[in-house]
Amino acid sequence: MYKAPRGTADILPQEQSFWRFVEGKAGEICQVYGYERIDTPVFEQTDLFCRSVGEGTDIVEKQMYTFADQSGDKMTLRPEGTAPVCRAYIEHGMHNLPQPVRLYYIGPIFRYERPQAGRYRQHRQFGVETIGEADPALDAEVISIAWGFYASLGLEGLRLQLNSIGCQDCRPAYLQKLTEYYTDHSQTLCPDCRSRLQRNPLRLLDCKKPSCQGIVEGAPQISEHLCQECISHFGALKDYLERLQIPYELNPYLVRGLDYYTRTVFEIQPEKMGGQSALGGGGRYDNLIAQLGGRPAPAIGFATGIERTILNLRHQGILPPSVPSARVYVAYLGQEAKREAIKMAARLRQSGIPSIMASGSKGLKSQLKQANSLGLPHVLIIGDEEMKNDTVILRDMAIGEQTSLRLDEALARLQERP
Repeated sequence: MYKAPRGTADILPQEQSFWRFVEGKAGEICQVYGYERIDTPVFEQTDLFCRSVGEGTDIVEKQMYTFADQSGDKMTLRPEGTAPVCRAYIEHGMHNLPQPVRLYYIGPIFRYERPQAGRYRQHRQFGVETIGEADPALDAEVISIAWGFYASLGLEGLRLQLNSIGCQDCRPAYLQKLTEYYTDHSQTLCPDCRSRLQRNPLRLLDCKKPSCQGIVEGAPQISEHLCQECISHFGALKDYLERLQIPYELNPYLVRGLDYYTRTVFEIQPEKMGGQSALGGGGRYDNLIAQLGGRPAPAIGFATGIERTILNLRHQGILPPSVPSARVYVAYLGQEAKREAIKMAARLRQSGIPSIMASGSKGLKSQLKQANSLGLPHVLIIGDEEMKNDTVILRDMAIGEQTSLRLDEALARLQERP
């Protein structure tokens, strides 16, 4: 028997209300903040992610789905959303637009990871990107979007963790201190961290393995090595968040898992989920546009996994509004009546009344039984007698009461009823 590939999941009809709810709230808050939607291809040139995400990251080394197309070009299914948006910004000359350019996206992301609750090899992600301005007020704006998005869903007990990881001027001195510290502990590092020590020391702070957590807690803090510009930027951001009444916690070891981040990094976490609990996060990436060949353009973004968001909604007992479904079942007696029923169902739908029509050669009793199984509140019935009298029978399934009416009268009643 065929099954969905490991690390993927079917989104069944009864689960769609969660998805429409979350994606709808994402679109609503982006509209309020003046962000416009962008959709990029599901796959891109592999080198785009190697140059942006970083060759020493777990994503590039272990998690990307990469293939050669018919031309022999190396392509990769999108493992994160920021680099494709930056590529589109450069390719379409968006630097000529009023800056900053505010964009958001909703789409599938692919990473070969160990599947677990809230983590899939194919998942959907909602993200925002603000490109073209270094103002820390935009950092506060992006964090405010993330915070407001979760609040609009009804999620409570969230924690915002915040850090600055410096810039290309002040970070090298910190990395030297960090390397010296970790070299003294190299014998107790996990294999991945031994590799990171040689190629990408900042990623050492991102290790979640218990054997490395004690070492992380004693590591030098980058806050003690920031240059004056980074200190000023971070201080302004904290002031803006306080004015917006968004509570935050400073986490000096928060670095995020991608190489392109500079200065601000943040994560939003629920209080009681534990483990791989981050709902979403992001940060500033001031050098990425230039690194990909565009004109220098500072930027900041945020992303959240929709599956993990839904997992937290379920955990907190938050149910979304139900997706509108069919309200009327159209039943018929005989083939001639069936022909009229097809027209009648079309009339209902044209009037904005979601309807399902009976099919096959089932008798009326079986049709009513199916309508009841589907949970439809109303049934319209047409037979030979109704065709002669130019009427239909409207049946209320909740109380079993039925009335003979002209079709226009039945339509009017159905439009009045829920």
